[in-house]
Amino acid sequence: MNTFPVAVTARSANATLYKVFGWMTLGLLVSAATAYFTAGNQTLLNATIGNQGVFFGLIILELVLVVALSWFIGKISAGTATLLFLVYSAVSGLTLSVVVLAFTDASLASTFAIAAAMFGATALYGYATGRDLSRLGSIMFMGLVGIIIASVVNIFIMNDTLNLVVSAIAVVVFSGLTAYDVQKIKNMDMLAADDETRAKQAIFGALMLYLDFINIFLSLLNLTGKRRK
Repeated sequence: MNTFPVAVTARSANATLYKVFGWMTLGLLVSAATAYFTAGNQTLLNATIGNQGVFFGLIILELVLVVALSWFIGKISAGTATLLFLVYSAVSGLTLSVVVLAFTDASLASTFAIAAAMFGATALYGYATGRDLSRLGSIMFMGLVGIIIASVVNIFIMNDTLNLVVSAIAVVVFSGLTAYDVQKIKNMDMLAADDETRAKQAIFGALMLYLDFINIFLSLLNLTGKRRK
């Protein structure tokens, strides 16, 4: 039996995952650097986070960039996709500066380590398992819809208990989505794709995993983080 195509596919999938995790890591570094720089620059802080209109504008811009990358990834160039991802990471860093200001450095560091461990474990499971995680992905997506609805409702009722429950569920949902997304990226048909398509797939995969990790981190921080006095 000729195993060459299988071996080539495995190498191609691994190479793609390396690129995906590389871009995701770069995105997280850009966000962290932007968040800490903004938190330490009073002028920039006042102009962005201190201005309610600008702050909500940044949140809307984040959503627009995610939608643009998700819906139009097949129509834009790899260079444009890369630029949009890096811009999104920087804008996300601006909004995350409020987290840097709200929680202690020790709490941020310890929560990041826990989130990284959880993300790594579920990503490894998604990569190694032989089970089809499509059903898990569907269940987690329904959970995500529930989280969004509950979060919107809680904006108006401001219930602390509901906030904690939503955060706990979010940790589970985004951990499940991490496993599902990694398997989906691994199973992409890389042999049928050209270099341009592979590059765009790597950026899109990085965006998915970036969102999974950030949401795990923020949810854990909301549950266990120690706020500054």
